[in-house]
Amino acid sequence: MIVDTWLANGAFAALLASAALQVFFLFKRPAKPDKVAPALMLASAAALLAVIAMRSVRIGFIALTSTYESLAFWAAVVCVVSFVYGRQRRLQYRPGVVFGATMLSVVMLAVASSPLIPKEALPPIPALRSGWLILHVSFTFVGEAFFVVSFVTALIFLSVKDGDRRLELDRLTYTAIAVGYPFFTAGALVFGAIWAEQAWGRWWSWDPKETWALVTWLVYTAYLHVRLVMRRKDAVPSLLAVVGFICTVFTFFGVNYLLPGLHSYG
Repeated sequence: MIVDTWLANGAFAALLASAALQVFFLFKRPAKPDKVAPALMLASAAALLAVIAMRSVRIGFIALTSTYESLAFWAAVVCVVSFVYGRQRRLQYRPGVVFGATMLSVVMLAVASSPLIPKEALPPIPALRSGWLILHVSFTFVGEAFFVVSFVTALIFLSVKDGDRRLELDRLTYTAIAVGYPFFTAGALVFGAIWAEQAWGRWWSWDPKETWALVTWLVYTAYLHVRLVMRRKDAVPSLLAVVGFICTVFTFFGVNYLLPGLHSYG
């Protein structure tokens, strides 16, 4: 218990240090490559995954069934995705995108460490002991990690006026959603439905979290329609990317605390 707590605190501290270094290098002129901040980010992800592994051994099942564990896993995946983006030297807005994603990971860990989130590693109820649940949760958060990147790039898009810069940011938003969308679709809808049928005997029950996951999926589907079919590269796709991420956050937090249902355990 003490070891994984120290690891989680260390991951949080490493992520804060990484964010501080990124701020320094963002404003440093002339710009120089930062090798320490990405390493701290990767170390934070490794520590968080180690926390998940230790809790999994303790409860005898993959520890992804509580809000604390979900936030830790989500933050870890965002750190890994951010690290990969940080290695793409050709991306003009790489530092800003990585910094924005890092700050959202900091927020996730801050919420996870708050007194509002129970931190006990408890064995899952029988309905949760399924491999489909692991696929459901892990694929969903991988998709949502890319949605974090698209949210950051969409916000930057909406804050700049230069046409060439907007085209580059639009491309980054699109590629992030294009990668995250199939992961989210498979995890939140396909694997979630299969697991629901095994656990509760029905594929769909209009549970609040199921409903809001569908709303989130529809918003990102609308984004892809506007971006690919209508071929719009103005503010509309970016606004949809922002709305989609707001729906993602509400599906995770708002449903848990405002609309309890079958998913109220995590």
